[in-house]
Amino acid sequence: MKLTKRLFLALAAGSTIATLPIAAFADGWTPKRPIDFTIMAGAGGGADQIARFIQSVVEANDLTNRPLIPTNRGGGSGAESLLHLKDARDPDHTLLVTLNSFYTTPIRQEALGVDIETFTPIIMMGVDPFVLWVHKDSGITTFEEFVAKVKEMDGEFVMGGTGTGQEDSIVIAYMSGAYDLKIKYIPYDGGGAVAKDLAGKQIMATVNNPSEAKGFYEAGDFVPLLAFSDERMEAYPDVPTLKEKGHDFSYYNQRAIVGAPGMSDEAAAYYRDVFGKVYDSEKWQGYLVSESLSPLIMDEAETRAYWSRQVQNHRQLLSEMNN
Repeated sequence: MKLTKRLFLALAAGSTIATLPIAAFADGWTPKRPIDFTIMAGAGGGADQIARFIQSVVEANDLTNRPLIPTNRGGGSGAESLLHLKDARDPDHTLLVTLNSFYTTPIRQEALGVDIETFTPIIMMGVDPFVLWVHKDSGITTFEEFVAKVKEMDGEFVMGGTGTGQEDSIVIAYMSGAYDLKIKYIPYDGGGAVAKDLAGKQIMATVNNPSEAKGFYEAGDFVPLLAFSDERMEAYPDVPTLKEKGHDFSYYNQRAIVGAPGMSDEAAAYYRDVFGKVYDSEKWQGYLVSESLSPLIMDEAETRAYWSRQVQNHRQLLSEMNN
């Protein structure tokens, strides 16, 4: 599988501004009931961790007059969440914490009838890359040793992920094509379950976000072999990137909050103000560093243009996966 162009905007692109643009606060509009804070993935994964961290910051600082109610709706690779928002009875009180299945699931499941262009941009909280992990007991310490081991096992090497067409499977498919690897792939409900089974040695390797694997890495159970980022990550300075290995490929998972289709301008402005305050907080800025996320700051128009580009990019990637 060949990649002929960059998939994601460069971080800190020329049009990106240095501080977060926040819409003027909507005079008079406030939530009238608890806010549905849907998470587009299962419990324990990166999206779930981020959503609940954001909720804790909002709650600790009394940023809303009604509580955020996090609910995991990861069924069907996030289709459950997309349909929940699409059919929301109360758009002004319905939010979604997304990852890249925001793009891939509507492409792969056209029968859903979901058009993400109808959703309401709220804020991009950051993007995080993927890392290739093995268990310390594997004896593998470098990417080259990983490649050799996979080839030696000739189709019996087992990796886990969140499902075909999901973010990690795209990365694994690219890596497999680039190095002619045969890998057995086991789908899980979320990144947290994937990391847990690597820790239990039920699978042999994963492609997890740093936040999902961090606890196991700090405990000494996981060994990071390769980063699918533009540059080496500050938290993992000794881990090379795939680009260093000669392949022009990087892949980032978006951590964004979007509103339901039909959300009023007043409600959208209210939520942009709330989550803008979260973004600017010391807590979130510290989270970006500790969890190896990168900023990707955009206003509403830039966000919609970004969505359009990512749909095109993911159509290409998914097409190449199926060839």
